[in-house]
Formats: sequence, structure tokens, C-alpha cells
Amino acid sequence: MIRKIVFLLVAGIFFGGCKSKKTVTSVTAPRPEKPKEITVAHEIEKVDDGLYVMPEDTGEFLSFDIGSPEEYIATFSEIAQMEMKAYGIPASITLAQGLLESGIGNGELARKTNNHFGIKCHTGWQGDYDHHDDDEKGECFRKYNHPMYSYRDHSIFLTGRSRYAFLFDLPNDDYKEWAKGLRKAGYATDRHYPQKLIALIERHNLHKYDMAVADAGYGKGEKTQVAIARPQYASYIVQEGDTLYSLSKRYAVSVNDLKRWNYLYDNNLAVGQELTVKTESFNK
Repeated sequence: MIRKIVFLLVAGIFFGGCKSKKTVTSVTAPRPEKPKEITVAHEIEKVDDGLYVMPEDTGEFLSFDIGSPEEYIATFSEIAQMEMKAYGIPASITLAQGLLESGIGNGELARKTNNHFGIKCHTGWQGDYDHHDDDEKGECFRKYNHPMYSYRDHSIFLTGRSRYAFLFDLPNDDYKEWAKGLRKAGYATDRHYPQKLIALIERHNLHKYDMAVADAGYGKGEKTQVAIARPQYASYIVQEGDTLYSLSKRYAVSVNDLKRWNYLYDNNLAVGQELTVKTESFNK
């Protein structure tokens, strides 16, 4: 009898333990979705006038995470180089400004708007926008569905305003003079702005992207003196009766170019609206 009781107790413990083990299930947390690829420089089409045409905006806002300055640079360096080839702005300057002003792509404004250069709406902006506290509360900032459109707008912003024109007389691989020139032209109110850009460029060796472009025959480098055609732009204030068609005839450009340079999504114009127009190409 004692042996039978002991056997039943042992059997109960054994089978009870097996039963309890069968009810335990292993739950594996789902793997996070792979972030969307945003290195899209290979999709940018080169056209005859030296510009690079961005892929058509799909209308989908792209959110992304950048983990470090190195990841930011790896993501956007190719686009910065293409903008340098098309517009003559040093890739190192563009990357340093993007790093600084977007908070490595993780600042509140950059996350909300993909605006990596803090470009405000300004008169005549027809694209999407969002409000953000900056110098004043609730200021209007341009919003982009992809950061690459912010990079293109940065190029248009600098080349389309006369106060920055003197910068394009500098060698486009002289990042120190460009950094000082941006401050002189009033791009930033921070008197230490040039030093911050230069520090970022030297810390992350961004100057190598300028040299790669210069060595490929674009612009004036320390070892190459190659003249290239560079588009010159001017601003125009829309007057009553103006249309995109009439302006295209006046400046000998296409309606599509005017829309592309000014991020216009339709043919509507407003009196007082500021437009960027191409006036001529010249060698520098």
C-alpha cells in the first residue's frame, strides 16, 4: 500500500509537470519593420543644362530615424554631391548645415517636416507647410515629403537670392570661406555659425566629398581649374496679369522648369509672389 501511494504521488508530480510544460508557449516579439530606403541619389536624373531632376513626389510623407552623424552623412552625402555638381555649393557645406540645423535629422522640425535647413515659407510658397516655434512662436516652415526635396530647395534658396551671389565667386571646395561667407550674407545670426560648420566638416572629414566632385571636373578645386556652365537665377515678383506661360516666354524657359524651380503644383500665381527664374548660363 505504501509503495502504491508513493507511486501515485510520483506519477502525479511527473505527469502534472509534463502537463504544465505543455501549456507554456514561447512568444517571440515581432521583428521591427525594416526602415524605408532613403538613399535615392541614383534615382535623380541628369538633364542637359547641368541640373538634376528629382523623382516625382509621390505625396507620401517619409518618416525615418538617423542614429548618428556617420549614418546621416552616409545617407545624404551622395545627394549633397549631386547638388554641388548642379549648383556649385560645396557638398561639405550642405552636409554640415544639414547636420547642424536638423539635429542630425532628429530635431523636432526635421521630424515633422523633413526640412533639414530650417527654410521658412516666405512669400509665395505654394507647397505644404507646418508651424514651429523658432525666432517667434508658431512660424511657418516648408514641409517636404522626402528630405531630398529639402536639399534641392536649399540649393535653389542660395542660388536664387542676390545676397549670396558673391559666394559663387569662391572656389567651391573652399569650405572655410564659404562658411564665413554664409554668416556675412546673413544666413545665420549666430556669430559662431562659421566655426560650427568648419568644426563639423573637419571632425567628419566632409571636405573629401568636395574634392571628389572637383577631381571629377566640376568647379574650381585646388588641383583642377575646370570651368563649368552654372545656371544663374534671379527673383521675380509676380505682377497682375502674369501667367507661367507669359513668364516662360519672357525668360526663355519652360513652364515645367518654372514649376520645378519654385515647387509649384499647379499653374496658379498670386500677385506679389516671389518666383525664381533662370536668366542665363555662364562660365565660372
